[in-house]
Amino acid sequence: MKIGWGWKVALLYGGFVVLMVSLVVASNRQKFDLVSKTYYDDEIAFQKTLDAAKNQAGLSEAVSIHANKDSVTISFPAEFKDKALSGNILFYSPVNEAWDKDFKINTDNNSFTISRSLLHDTRYTIKINCAVAGKNYYQESEILLHS
Repeated sequence: MKIGWGWKVALLYGGFVVLMVSLVVASNRQKFDLVSKTYYDDEIAFQKTLDAAKNQAGLSEAVSIHANKDSVTISFPAEFKDKALSGNILFYSPVNEAWDKDFKINTDNNSFTISRSLLHDTRYTIKINCAVAGKNYYQESEILLHS
């Protein structure tokens, strides 16, 4: 059986249409998480974050982050010792919005410990936003948690 050139063109065109429809359906099923639901308001307040990051850069040392199989420990600089420290720590996961975790800072001996059972095995951007003696500080760090 011989297929004419007209049928070959029709099959090629039909295959192309099926491929395009499949790609459109697959792209509509894709889940996209925004970094923030209030991104416009966050952008307006970004200057405060820049000022806080500048204050952080003026410290003698950065906030250090250490992880082991049981916990993640965040140690604050020596300048913060015996001072009232308030703020929050956000563990932002670019993989899944449901994995984001926000913790209110509660220091013990100038450090803050978080149980690994509260976090997933993934890459996190840790956003530390704190205030000491009326001055704001901000630091972002990356950490890869795995078993």
